[in-house]
Amino acid sequence: MKLTIIGTGYVGLVTGTCFAEVGHEVVCVDRDEAKVKLLKAGGMPIYEPQLEELVKKNVSAGRLSFTASTAEGVEKSEVIFIAVPTPPLDDGSVDLSFIETVARDIAGAMTSYKIIVDKSTVPVKTGDKVAETIKRYCKAKVEFDVASNPEFLREGFAVDDLMKPDRIVVGVRSQRPVAALKEIYKPFDAPIIVTDISSAELIKHAANSFLALKISYINAISIICEATGANVQEVANGMGMDARIGRRFLDASLGFGGSCFPKDLSAFIKISEQLGYDFGLLREVQRINRAQMDRFVKKILDTLWVLKDKKIGVLGLAFKQNTDDIRLSPAMELCQRLQKEGAILRVHDPKAMEKAKAVLHDVTYVDDMNAVADGCDALVVATEWPAFKKLDLERARKSLTHPIMFDGRNLFDPKEMEAMGFIYKSIGR
Repeated sequence: MKLTIIGTGYVGLVTGTCFAEVGHEVVCVDRDEAKVKLLKAGGMPIYEPQLEELVKKNVSAGRLSFTASTAEGVEKSEVIFIAVPTPPLDDGSVDLSFIETVARDIAGAMTSYKIIVDKSTVPVKTGDKVAETIKRYCKAKVEFDVASNPEFLREGFAVDDLMKPDRIVVGVRSQRPVAALKEIYKPFDAPIIVTDISSAELIKHAANSFLALKISYINAISIICEATGANVQEVANGMGMDARIGRRFLDASLGFGGSCFPKDLSAFIKISEQLGYDFGLLREVQRINRAQMDRFVKKILDTLWVLKDKKIGVLGLAFKQNTDDIRLSPAMELCQRLQKEGAILRVHDPKAMEKAKAVLHDVTYVDDMNAVADGCDALVVATEWPAFKKLDLERARKSLTHPIMFDGRNLFDPKEMEAMGFIYKSIGR
């Protein structure tokens, strides 16, 4: 099928590329002409495992192309996916201006029947607003359908998540677009849930908020573990073997971050408030998440006492492994808080250092993870990159002025670290 994706961020670029990979002809649209130029030249604006290779493969095969013209994208395809940013506003609600602008642009370019699909994470009832906008601004007065198709992609695993989804959710206002949407997803061999648009929109916010709740729950359990001498990883393993609970998202850490969970949680609280319900449970999830960082910083302060002019090595800047995304990254927040205390930082991340340089200043960026500890008073693990598990611990111990490690991701075994001579502080153990 001929498809258009408007927006080439993490969701749009991955979605368009994977659609092309299964045989669809895809046009990816972005108003940022510099980004379009970069993609046409074979460059990548983001890091995501497997993505660069798949983009090059499908561009070469003629199934994937890029343009800065929305009109071109609308003309070439019957089904148009909206995958533009929906950033948070100061009050926790969502900025839908990008969605509104794209809806108007699509309406102005339409000359025949189109299916417009919201892929972006949006508040419930956004589909109705998109439909109203298109109807209002479509000069040709042609028929169209609006649908909701929320994404469930994890950054760092987005290609695998899209190619092998747990489920595909499609929300529609009528049955007319269902056959086409099912045809698009036929190669992905996953259950397709067809529902009304409001339910589809709510599924995404409800799912992300529940996952955030799981993370905050295990972080709260980690506090109890530290107070009793229990091991939060063993507790999580015992809980996770219960099929009703599952092990995923039960890893104690610095807390959740990134562009999805914090934003979607705030948005869902605000949506609920506007509908007359105070979602206090989710407010507590937010509070626990904020407190988790406070507790970790306190561990560092309690151990090192004064941070002014102390040199601290930090492993990790991205908000999670396998991505270069630093938006609302706990690792970045930790670096900034350490700097406020007067610490001097040496930092390393396998993929996120270039993006971090635009935000995190007056630090030393180190290309070799094994050199981060050189001359430092302590070493901090802030992101769960698998490579960090292969850190040369003996070199780190000798390189540090004092063998102190703060592990915000529980990558190492406490007994082994203590046997090597480290003063080792992790979470919930």
